[in-house]
Amino acid sequence: MLLERIYDEDLAQASYFIGCQAKGEAIVVDARRDIQVYRELAEKNGMRITAVTETHIHADYLSGTRELAAATGAATYVSGEGGEDWQYGFEAERLFDQSTITLGNLSIKALHTPGHTPEHLAFLVTDGASSNEPGFLLSGDFVFSGDLGRPDLLDEAAGGVDTRFAGAHDLFVSLKEKFLVLPDYIQVYPAHGSGSACGKALGAIPSSTVGYERSFAWWAPYLAADDEAGFVTELLAGQPDAHAYFGRMKRENRQGPAILGERAPLAELSADSVAQGLAGNTLGFVDTRSHHQVHEGTVPGALNIPAGTKTASFGAWAVDPESDPRPLVLLAPDSETATALWDHLVRVGIDNVAGYLTSLDGLPVVAPRTVSPADLEAFDPALMLDVRNKTEHAAGHIPGSQQLSAGRVLWNTGQLPTDGVIVTYCQSGVRNSVAASTLRRAGFDVVELAGSYAGWAEWQQARTAG
Repeated sequence: MLLERIYDEDLAQASYFIGCQAKGEAIVVDARRDIQVYRELAEKNGMRITAVTETHIHADYLSGTRELAAATGAATYVSGEGGEDWQYGFEAERLFDQSTITLGNLSIKALHTPGHTPEHLAFLVTDGASSNEPGFLLSGDFVFSGDLGRPDLLDEAAGGVDTRFAGAHDLFVSLKEKFLVLPDYIQVYPAHGSGSACGKALGAIPSSTVGYERSFAWWAPYLAADDEAGFVTELLAGQPDAHAYFGRMKRENRQGPAILGERAPLAELSADSVAQGLAGNTLGFVDTRSHHQVHEGTVPGALNIPAGTKTASFGAWAVDPESDPRPLVLLAPDSETATALWDHLVRVGIDNVAGYLTSLDGLPVVAPRTVSPADLEAFDPALMLDVRNKTEHAAGHIPGSQQLSAGRVLWNTGQLPTDGVIVTYCQSGVRNSVAASTLRRAGFDVVELAGSYAGWAEWQQARTAG
């Protein structure tokens, strides 16, 4: 058996390539939408991808299940559990509790594990060439290394009302009836790692075992004592902010994401054509440089989505394709880099990218406004906006500030004043630049706090010491 973990640092998301070497067939679980990595793995190992499946209707990224099936001709399997409200809207074979997919010597058995979502499945994998007993569990968003999938996302991002309590109960039952009955030696491979908003304290370790989680996970004592009330209270406390784009991901993943097919590398555009598009409001511009460089000057109305490990995450905060379908132009040094950035963006459904420019030459350039901590007290803004998470704000914030996380600002502009200046800050300035550029594009008068909260705290400390 071949088992490969493909990890996306951007979204802290793991997909899995499992192959039967005897038959040369493979299945991919929880694929992302830029699918070349799976096709290359299949070619490298002399295998054909004959099946694709996923653990649940994802909220944090757009599923590549349909994309990969269309490209390879693989059979598609999705959950049929969860009731009428949680049925997929596209053609695929439905899996239920104990359903089994067979590839040569391999069997992949579905376990219905509701809690994170009602339709959630985990997959027990048996390598028949070595044993008749399962050795691996692909746990999806059910069990993570040291944590559990949060049951409140349907309330936070999908329009649910108090579904978190039923979800927490279901998770307790799933742990008792589906996870803790497994042998300690079963290796556990979750769908997310540290940094994901699908749990509150995910470990960075890529895998675990049933025995380790049974002994050391925070939830284990509650299960051992059959203390469901204590479990629910602890599980729901302190969950991080849910990003607003999660609602769009849920809707699109349930109905079936659009199939992109083969995408040609992005082409370089002329500065004149981009300038005309920006002037006519038919194009959007994405400045992919750091916030320090952007503060030296960028295109008016440009979004700052810095290139690096969080392009998809930041892009999903700043762009809502449902309300603003304008094609985007990326600032990038070459086609390879631009296309790689596009690969990240399609993971969250930002598909409409027209091309790239290598510089700002020939375009209007302005420097975004900033204010120093020393000048802040005399600035008198209409609002001081903290775009960090709730837990960060609670741990310490600038007096009088209002918290609205960067991943929610674009969908909650009704909470903001339409007259006067809004001063924004995060911890170091990166998230703040993304959020501030998003608000400027939406028409707000925004000034960024130089150095953000860390700079303000350092200035305060120096002033007190002096």
